[in-house]
Amino acid sequence: MKNIANFLFEVGMLKRTPRTGFQFLGSGAESVAEHSFRTAMIGYSLAQMDGNADVGRVLQLCLFHDIPEARIGDLNYVNKKYVKADEEKAVEDLARQLPFGADYRATLSEFMAKETHEAKLAHDADQLEMILALKEHKDLGNRYADEWYPFVLGRLATDVAKELSAVIWETDSSKWWFDSDAEWWVRGEK
Repeated sequence: MKNIANFLFEVGMLKRTPRTGFQFLGSGAESVAEHSFRTAMIGYSLAQMDGNADVGRVLQLCLFHDIPEARIGDLNYVNKKYVKADEEKAVEDLARQLPFGADYRATLSEFMAKETHEAKLAHDADQLEMILALKEHKDLGNRYADEWYPFVLGRLATDVAKELSAVIWETDSSKWWFDSDAEWWVRGEK
């Protein structure tokens, strides 16, 4: 039980681990945990739309994909040009401590290999989370988001993710909550 408690504390570190790419975008901030949560929701959606994927496996891959960052931090694309993190060692060190270590190791191995259909969907979910963040920043006036979008788009592997990314990029990120019911916005009642 002690190892499980330690694992859960380690996962909690992701709430305090910043995603570092936003410093280059010039706006925004999010933790790895925030990123992982929305990635899981995207993965679930992609797997459901795909219809041929193991939805639970996609969710597991998405939820676990960035756990090593509690030990190695989040390395953005600029950092990765110069710094080599030993993600495999981070995975192995944690796996040895867990009663479900073999499953954890297999999950991260599958994600990193990008060979299974579920791993491709999980990777696409990871990239779509960035596309959503870029669109939110674009809608708030960050002109650099347009420059980043094609590079992130080029990382997508599945047709369902490519289709969704096009819709995301055309959709106003605030329209999900702000409708044209003027009476509500004036008086707060219908």
